[in-house]
Amino acid sequence: MESDRPPQFKVILGSSSIARRSILTDMGYQFTLMSADIDEKSIRKEKPEELVLALAEAKAEAIVQRIPDDVEDKPTLLVTCDQVVVYEDAVREKPSSVVEAREYIRSYSKGHTATVSSVVVTNLNTGFRKGGVDRVEIYFNEISEEIIDKLIEEGMVLRVAGALLIEHPLILPCIKQVVGTTDSVMGLPKELTEKLLKEVLSTT
Repeated sequence: MESDRPPQFKVILGSSSIARRSILTDMGYQFTLMSADIDEKSIRKEKPEELVLALAEAKAEAIVQRIPDDVEDKPTLLVTCDQVVVYEDAVREKPSSVVEAREYIRSYSKGHTATVSSVVVTNLNTGFRKGGVDRVEIYFNEISEEIIDKLIEEGMVLRVAGALLIEHPLILPCIKQVVGTTDSVMGLPKELTEKLLKEVLSTT
């Protein structure tokens, strides 16, 4: 798989997410990090797919403004992402409080939710940009109050969309079925990212 990947290009990951860093590393890419400071609440769309794409594009725009015009000779691709959780047709972003995080997790018990993730790749040499979305359906067994208390106390669930961390050791036993890929739930769908990188690189 490594052999058909063009070696002479640079990747910038426009995200501070540890999970996304880990996934992109696992895909075999070397990259540098930049993060976008945008007001996510100011961007609203009716459909979750439109919202995550708009947010990833806004992050790309914010980062592009900070990159010098004289980009290096080798092709440079910027990867930006966003994700929301959809529960009963309602979009859930990062919980605004401990109370909201607790309500979110409690609602998943013996229930079902979905993640909608976007990836946008921008060719900084040509300005060409392309994005896509990936949706994963998740079904849960019971999540006990004891597990919820431990997750809240730990605090990590407060920093992710929908307070959803299916890869967490406390939550893993509570997962009944995942229709889709874990990497997508973690915020960076590998197959979509690989496809967009290759397509955008071909415009150099």
